[in-house]
Amino acid sequence: MSELRRQAQDCKAASRKLAWLATAEKDRILTQLAAQLRARADELLEANARDCEAGAAAGLSDALLDRLRLNKQRIEAMAQGCEQVARLTDPVGREIAWTRPNGLLIRKVRVPLGVLCIVYEARPNVTMESACLAIKSGNGALLRGSRSALNSNQVLLKIIQECLVEAGLPAEAIAGVADLSHESITTLARMNGLIDLVIPRGGADLIKRVVETATVPVLETGVGVCHLFVEASADLDLAVPVILNSKCSRPAVCNSLETLLLDETVASETLQRLEPELRGKVRVQACERTLGLVPWATPATAENWDTESMDMILNIKIVDGLEQALEHIARHSTGHTEAILTKDLESARRFQREVDACAVNVNASTRFTDGGEFGFGAEIGISTQKMHARGPVGLDELTTYKFWVEGQGQVRV
Repeated sequence: MSELRRQAQDCKAASRKLAWLATAEKDRILTQLAAQLRARADELLEANARDCEAGAAAGLSDALLDRLRLNKQRIEAMAQGCEQVARLTDPVGREIAWTRPNGLLIRKVRVPLGVLCIVYEARPNVTMESACLAIKSGNGALLRGSRSALNSNQVLLKIIQECLVEAGLPAEAIAGVADLSHESITTLARMNGLIDLVIPRGGADLIKRVVETATVPVLETGVGVCHLFVEASADLDLAVPVILNSKCSRPAVCNSLETLLLDETVASETLQRLEPELRGKVRVQACERTLGLVPWATPATAENWDTESMDMILNIKIVDGLEQALEHIARHSTGHTEAILTKDLESARRFQREVDACAVNVNASTRFTDGGEFGFGAEIGISTQKMHARGPVGLDELTTYKFWVEGQGQVRV
């Protein structure tokens, strides 16, 4: 038996200890996790510094290094995330009940999925977010991070497992996958009967590999070719900060803006206002009409419109109104987040109705598509599929239902 399979079996067995743990006990573990993160921040920062140094030497981009890097503020944010999940309502055991005419009592009860396998890249905060959500939702978890965050993840997993053991639970309930080869992803994604759901978090190549090779159910997350359309009636004083926030606040995350669509009637003024903020800071890839107004930009290729750059790169296209904007989005959207800036209510409602994405924003940054910003607490990813879960994946989406049927000897006729 392979070590990877043995690890999955141990996690499956341990998950049964966690599945119906009392809410108060789960919340105590999460509170202790927060305390340990604060107490061991220096240890974690030292490990993370080694990861960042190795990443820089390996040529990781500035945006990817930003995803990898921890500081005191980010560690505190992780600690607060643990505490926030502890305050959330526990979904396990929530039920709807009804009685049939024959006297049968039917109870539809929320239960954990079982064992989650989260496959992710670079971001060590995903380790803690995944663990917190798995614990609160009563699921075991196999966490398969990346080599780039190896040292950081080892410290975080040590903290997590020590807190589990202190609470009388098996450490194996939340385990880090030691095998970081590409082959391990395929092996994990085919462990039917041991793993109940695989959740890939990362770039398009990672998600594609998991989706195409898995036999275990997959929750497809996160590739974000996100668009923002500045409609003819838009308030340009509002538009510029929203555009800049959407693109520049965290360019390496999935809700970052990739393509800016400009109505022809406001294109010139919008570009004039944006130029001081973009030129020399953001690589602009533009359509022919846009190049006539910003000759310093790079001509956009057909591939650019379908690429999640995860970097300080912005595509810009001028369109002839809402209809053309909708057509472009329908052709190139990955179903993550699409936004419109407009003062016209009819245009806003049409955009929300016709755009096929998990989040459709009106007069707001694309960066708001996030479990914390939606009030769900931490999230395990943004689902861009339509079955089981769509949008930020929080506690409820990490549970399923079973039916408890109670009778007094009824037989079916």
